[in-house]
Amino acid sequence: MTDRLVLLGTKGGPALRPGGPWPTSSLLEIGGRSIVIDCGLGVTRALTEAGVNLKSLDLVFITHLHSDHVLELGPLLHTAWTAGLAEPVTVYGPAGTDHYWQKFVQSLEFDIEIRIDDEGRPDIRDLVRIEEFTEGAALDAGGFVVTALRVEHPPVSECFALRFDHGGRSVVFSADTAYFEGLAAFAVGADILVHEAMLEKGVDRLVERTGNGARLREHLFASHTLAQDAARIASQAEVKHLVLHHLIPADDPEISEDDWRAAVRTNWGGELTIARDGTELRLPNEVPQGKGAR
Repeated sequence: MTDRLVLLGTKGGPALRPGGPWPTSSLLEIGGRSIVIDCGLGVTRALTEAGVNLKSLDLVFITHLHSDHVLELGPLLHTAWTAGLAEPVTVYGPAGTDHYWQKFVQSLEFDIEIRIDDEGRPDIRDLVRIEEFTEGAALDAGGFVVTALRVEHPPVSECFALRFDHGGRSVVFSADTAYFEGLAAFAVGADILVHEAMLEKGVDRLVERTGNGARLREHLFASHTLAQDAARIASQAEVKHLVLHHLIPADDPEISEDDWRAAVRTNWGGELTIARDGTELRLPNEVPQGKGAR
């Protein structure tokens, strides 16, 4: 399996509009592990389109419990179960993730029980393990290390950037955050930094389309990072490749990729990708032990 990163859903926020992109989810395949990062609406469809057999679902990480990051976690796990999932899946998420899962299972209790009895399926409740994490080491298994950093996404306090390290390679996801200088040290030397980004020129049109006026606008500027500031983090961290993700706005016809690039280039001259649904990036080859490892 070629190690890769696939940006499955790239839109910031939960709303869907005709012909537009889908909310946040990503696939990271590294070191023989298949990891889903965030489960916004559409993640199940996007995984199958990326060639993933849902029976092989392995690890899921949730950065925080906003709906555009967790809404389809339960449906993804249930659909994998109906597709023939037989090996346990571990879901890592912040405090409250287990509560979400228990309530989801409760809401589908009739379907789950009847499929166990009628179709001879294993109990999905025995196949899903929830691990709630906080800042620091979230997972360390056979040279595969996942580290979490609390970021600033008010009013959500349990929101974490994630760093995945294996074989001398590293991929960092900023999660949703206001400009946060601590991310630079966290992401230092990463092969890929996947950072959320907002373009100021599109915010007023987005607010007008969505509603909630001044309150929504206030939230966006307090809780998210302008593209030029994501570029500052990438530059300070000396990452190799910056990927703009969780775009705000992601579906404004008056905004082009050139607008995003222009905002970023004020602070970043390195490799840049403006993520679109289905964007796939190959990871570099493993680094021999002792060379370039974090």
